[in-house]
Amino acid sequence: MLIQNSKNNTITITVSSSIDKFGLQRLIEHLKYLEATSKSKAQQTAIDELADEVNSSWWEANKTRFIK
Repeated sequence: MLIQNSKNNTITITVSSSIDKFGLQRLIEHLKYLEATSKSKAQQTAIDELADEVNSSWWEANKTRFIK
């Protein structure tokens, strides 16, 4: 694995092609999340409440697809 700082304020990571693609995709998604939320001032409790609200809403709209 090779990690390099680039001149344009980015980091380049080079990994072997033998690495688990699923695990790598999960890592990339986590890095995207960190990048997207890096300047957020939201508190974790507010985020958790919003997630619960969204999940409840989704379940109410979709539960008939799963429960027959």
